[in-house]
Amino acid sequence: MDREVFQHEHGIIGKSLEIQEIVDVVQQVAPSDITVLITGESGVGKEVIARALHNASKRAKKQLVTVNCAAIPEGLIESELFGHEKGSFTSAVESRKGYFEIADGGSIFLDEIGETPLATQVKLLRVLENGEFMRVGSSVPRRSDARVIAATNKELQYEVHQKRFRPDLYFRLRSVNIAIPPLRNRREDIPLLIEHFVKEVLNRNGIHFGGFTDDATELIMNYRWPGNVRELKNTIESILILENGRRLTGDDVRKYLKEYQGPVVDRNLPVVANRTVEQAERELIYRALVDLKGSILELRDVILRGVPSPDMPEESNTKGARGNGAMTLDEMERKMIVSSLDRNEGNRRLAARELNISERTLYRKIKEFGPQE
Repeated sequence: MDREVFQHEHGIIGKSLEIQEIVDVVQQVAPSDITVLITGESGVGKEVIARALHNASKRAKKQLVTVNCAAIPEGLIESELFGHEKGSFTSAVESRKGYFEIADGGSIFLDEIGETPLATQVKLLRVLENGEFMRVGSSVPRRSDARVIAATNKELQYEVHQKRFRPDLYFRLRSVNIAIPPLRNRREDIPLLIEHFVKEVLNRNGIHFGGFTDDATELIMNYRWPGNVRELKNTIESILILENGRRLTGDDVRKYLKEYQGPVVDRNLPVVANRTVEQAERELIYRALVDLKGSILELRDVILRGVPSPDMPEESNTKGARGNGAMTLDEMERKMIVSSLDRNEGNRRLAARELNISERTLYRKIKEFGPQE
């Protein structure tokens, strides 16, 4: 099926390279039963991708059961997922099916799976591996033929490192990992999203809209959208309703952008997510330095004094360094990219995902830096 037709049918809005790549992966894996892990910040549209995976699959005529794991109290999550028998706990006045039984033959979307307790993760692993589970209060195994789609806004590798998420479950979940970038990293999608949300609001409320002035459009394009697509949608709806559909200026729009701090700055120095807190802080400071155009030598002395970063090896004082031990921005960035490519055995897609940049950006950087030594 043509990509644009597929996007239209499944409500995936965007023309950026990142969205095109995501759509291609969805089309490829949807017909199978393979487990998919969708990652990304809150509000980027993980549920939209989950629904597309289900609706484009052979299970589309069956139910897609959506479960917000973060919204279920820890003491009830196993009962909700796997069901319970009558009398298994005080309020269990009758037997009840869990979400996995309800989703039998269809798909189950486990949103915010990073919030599940470790004890529950063991049972989730068993379901993923052989489809078996037991209701709370029962010793009789049951089976569920449900395709599992999971999502999280957490960095699960970091959660594994912190022993808050089981590594075996993590590796089982990420058979296919679809990483949705934040809206600030794909701003070319914003005009299409605005057009879509405006049409939705106008059709639903029967109002007329005078449009945005150029400065209002520029403001919307430059805003960071920390809440991503969800925040953009809610903002458009609020503006159109509360401003009675009149033509809107930049000053009108600014009132609804609580965290407006000027245009988005594209920081090209990547930060690897799988780091300790201290390492992540050091790398974030490097990113800030790129914006500030400050002294590499002073920053390096402060940050790396006695604690070398995994992506900034000690030999950086010699090879590629200046006489006083400082590294240029290009040298720092090149070394981080080379390190990531080495860790991922040259796989550029995995390296780009680890560095939290698009493959297109990674290819451009490799071309800029030239052949690796």
